[in-house]
Order: sequence, then C-alpha cells, then structure tokens
Amino acid sequence: MNVDLFDFDLPTDRIALRPAVPRDAARMLVLDDDRQRDLSVADLPSQLRRGDLLVFNDTRVIPARLEGKRAPRAEDAGNGVAGANIGATLHKREGPRRWRAFIRNARRLLDGDRIDFGHDVVAIAGDRAEDGSFALDFLGDEPVELLLERAGRMPLPPYIAARRPTDARDADDYQTMFATDPGAVAAPTAALHFTPGLIAALDAAGIEHATLTLHVGAGTFLPVKADDTDDHRMHAEWGRIDAATADRLNAVRASGGRVIAVGTTSLRLIESASGDDGIIEPFDGDTSIFITPGYRFRGIDGLMTNFHLPRSTLFMLVSALMGTGRMQNAYAHAIASGYRFYSYGDASLLLP
Repeated sequence: MNVDLFDFDLPTDRIALRPAVPRDAARMLVLDDDRQRDLSVADLPSQLRRGDLLVFNDTRVIPARLEGKRAPRAEDAGNGVAGANIGATLHKREGPRRWRAFIRNARRLLDGDRIDFGHDVVAIAGDRAEDGSFALDFLGDEPVELLLERAGRMPLPPYIAARRPTDARDADDYQTMFATDPGAVAAPTAALHFTPGLIAALDAAGIEHATLTLHVGAGTFLPVKADDTDDHRMHAEWGRIDAATADRLNAVRASGGRVIAVGTTSLRLIESASGDDGIIEPFDGDTSIFITPGYRFRGIDGLMTNFHLPRSTLFMLVSALMGTGRMQNAYAHAIASGYRFYSYGDASLLLP
C-alpha cells in the first residue's frame, strides 16, 4: 500500500507543547456509525455504554535520554583528540544491564567505546543493528533505573523537544495516572487525558477499566521511510497481559460489552494476543504487529487515541479501524477546527 495515502499537511501551530489543564478538559472528536461530533474528554462517560470496558497501558516512562562524551580511544593518545559528544535515547531493554539505543552522532561511535554520561553513569557501546541503533552495556552494580534517575532526562517526542527544552513539569505531565511499571521511553499518550475524577464518573456510569503493560519504544516516533507499507519494518516492543486480565476482557465481550483500547499501545497488544476466533489469550513477550487497512480486528471494539503524525504507522492503524477516507476527512476537520495534535494534544474516540 502506497504510504502517500496516509499523508496530510499539518500546520506547526497545531502541535501541542503542553497538555490541557485539567487533563480531561482536552477536546475529543467522536466518530461512531456515520456521525462526527466535537466534544471534550470529560464527556466520555456519556459516549460509552454500561458494561463497556476501557483498557489502559500501565507502563511508566523512564528518563531514557542521556547526554555524554565518548572516551578517547588508544589511538587518540598524545594527539590532543577529545572524546566526541554522544546523545543516546534508550528504546528497548535487552538484558539486566543492556539497552538498545538510538544514538546522536553515531558516526563517532564504535563497538567497544566507553561513554561517560556523568553522575557516575558509564556504558560500553556494543553491536550496531541494521536500524542504526547501538547496544549499550551499563557498568556497575546499581540497577540501571537508578542510574537513569541520576543522569537521564524525560524523552519528550522530537516534535516537542525541537521546540522547547524538557523541564520539571514534564516529569509529571508525561506520565499517566496508571503509570506503575517502569520501562517505556514514550508515554501511552491517550491515557494522559484521564484524571481520578473522570475515572470516578466512568465507574458511576457502569464503565469498567483494566490495565495491561506494553513498554513503548522510541521506534514509535520513527517515520515510515519506505514508499510501500510492505517494505516497512516495525520495532519490537515487550508487553504482557496476564491470565486474569485476558479472562476479564473475554467475559466483557461475551456479555455484550465492548472492549475499548485507550491508546494504540493497548490496541496493538490486545490484537497481538487475540486469536482468529476473537479470544484474547495471556501474552508475555515481544510484539511488532503492524496494522494497516485490510486488517481484521479481533480483540477490540473501539479506540480512544490522540491525533497522529502524517505518514505514520499510527495513522495507518486508525485508518485500518475507521477507513482511510473517513480518517483523512476527520483529520482535515480537526485541523480546521483548531484541535491540538500529538502527544500533549487532544483526543479522538473511534467506534466503528
């Protein structure tokens, strides 16, 4: 499928640099049946049915962005060559002390190089993968999570980080209220809209919720460079749905309720765990599922999500759910109506 089908023009002033305050004051574009309505996230309880269930991702974003300096190599001794500046964004754990990372200034880094990130945080560069990422092995005995708390910064998406620096507000703004399991390097942003008050209103309306875990990787921000979707390779991410949660989701659907994924991360994991019969099985492992138009959804009945980048795998996913033409029209309406896009932006509720 030609990637150009998923392109659109987005003015830069539509990119949100801060979330709405309060969080559930964000706008929400609702698409169900053939209708399209402009509401707010606070209206969500009235848009769902008693017996429906919302599924949230409980991953917690870690301070995965590091700035350091490569130690001089042996061949540099005596010639006054200083170590190169290296930026690293961790995106997937590969072992207790090993992470895969996208590297800024990667041409100056070789397998075996030592990188000092300050605050007594040091890593050794390992192999370089086909996607250009490096393995980083962190030295010492302290858990890597503690090292990142000292030396790392919140990994704001590039479309925000390019326009303003990360600050203290982001430590709270870029975490959902469900964030309990550290390991993500990007937030499951649809859930950023939820507050305890909104959850209480949903509970009162008979709308349940459950959680799963998918540790979102930085690969979610990588553009699709191929001309055809068949040539794009997704990055793998680790996720888990325990047996009790799988049973609960299946029971909701069996009783006539709908399973509504909050965020594309929840949706992709549920679909990865679903069989052709629509039964959701327990899941523990990597998924690199790539959903494009023509895909038959098996485990979910709807999606709440933010507005996504043009030519992105996430816009392809929502087009698969609702139809490419309908989503192009909905995004054109959102742009013309002043909706805010991307991680800190507004929401859409998609009910096919």
